[in-house]
Amino acid sequence: MTPIRSVTAQRPGTRKPKVTTTSASSGGSGRVVAAGRGWRMPGTGLQTSTALMVVVALLCVIGLVMVGSASSVISISIYGSPWAILFREGMWMVIGVVALAMGMRLDYHTLRRISPLLLLVTFGLLFAVLVPGLGLHVQGSSRWIGFGQLRIQPSELMKLSLTIFAADFITRRLDEDATDRRIMGPLLMVTAGAGVLILAQPDMGTAMVLGCIALAMLFVSGVRLGPVVKIMGVVVVLAVIVAVASPYRRARLLSFIDPSAHGSGSGYQVVQSLIGLGSGHVFGSGLGGGQQQWGFLPNAHTDFIFSVVGEELGIIGAVLVLFLLGAFLCLGLRTATRSPDRFGGLLALGLVAWVAAETLINVGAVVGLLPVTGIPLPFISFGGSSLVITLVAAGILLNIARQGEAAGPHGTVSLPRRVGGRAMPRSSSGRGRGR
Repeated sequence: MTPIRSVTAQRPGTRKPKVTTTSASSGGSGRVVAAGRGWRMPGTGLQTSTALMVVVALLCVIGLVMVGSASSVISISIYGSPWAILFREGMWMVIGVVALAMGMRLDYHTLRRISPLLLLVTFGLLFAVLVPGLGLHVQGSSRWIGFGQLRIQPSELMKLSLTIFAADFITRRLDEDATDRRIMGPLLMVTAGAGVLILAQPDMGTAMVLGCIALAMLFVSGVRLGPVVKIMGVVVVLAVIVAVASPYRRARLLSFIDPSAHGSGSGYQVVQSLIGLGSGHVFGSGLGGGQQQWGFLPNAHTDFIFSVVGEELGIIGAVLVLFLLGAFLCLGLRTATRSPDRFGGLLALGLVAWVAAETLINVGAVVGLLPVTGIPLPFISFGGSSLVITLVAAGILLNIARQGEAAGPHGTVSLPRRVGGRAMPRSSSGRGRGR
């Protein structure tokens, strides 16, 4: 293995940059760890990792406040206290913050070694959820495993497992100069297997998110666009068939097309959600002043919390939440392009695709543009497994950002780029992989 020397760019008036040495075995898989000042946000003194941490903290605070406001009435009716659900969310938030700190401190390269084991364990949990007596059946779905308040949702863990596995798998295939078929085939088989198990729970929304993660990572990996477009078309057709085959999903699909025509049935949630958003106006009715928390909007503190945000904080609050989620995605993309190696870049892009897909599906359902699928709003909705796993993902993203800042502009490895409509992945030496 040949040592690679990496130095950070020296700026006028700064101390002499530190030089570190790492080893690389093959294109894009070697890691670079160097000390330096790193890239900073234009016009500010914040580094990308710092700005990302601030955004995550603000989203968590807003989520905790809104869960408390949206759940007080239902918390009294179920637990006899207006603070019970908020206390549970706070407990999961503490666990999530600890998990974020661990993810931020753990070198993300370690995840490559455990990715196959993590994927196998998650598949085992998905099987266990479907076993009578092991999986917890709640509101017509069997999605949890555990006891009492200590319950986990394996489908949430699969998002993380698939993202790590896909980043490692694609990196290895690109280093081997593999064909598009050898990249797409195995990854899509793994994704389809996980999707089938999750659809059996049933949980169509999470299966859609897994598909979005896989397709996004295939797109940025440099495979030809033709097969990816065909695969997307097949996925859409299959999703429609699955939706129409189930009476429950068919009712949701029909209510999505015309919510007002099903306002007393399957379209009730969407109609009430739109009423809540519209009644907030510019500044909202204030925390705790909304009407939806009084039982008019089912799942107000979970899947439809964005409607409560719009009602109680108005357009300003709704736009603020969307701005922070958008900032998270932009900073994640910046992290991916500044990653020290290809694996880190693909992993960061997968995490960004995950949060972007959940945000789009959730907000789209709340405003009536997409069918209701039960996807939470990242960092905001109530849900222990979702919050903790999302914070783990944020911690990993922060670790990639910090290593990218330490490596500096000369320590990064280019991601695949597209030239003339064809993908031309670049190795660490800068040579494109021909077709």
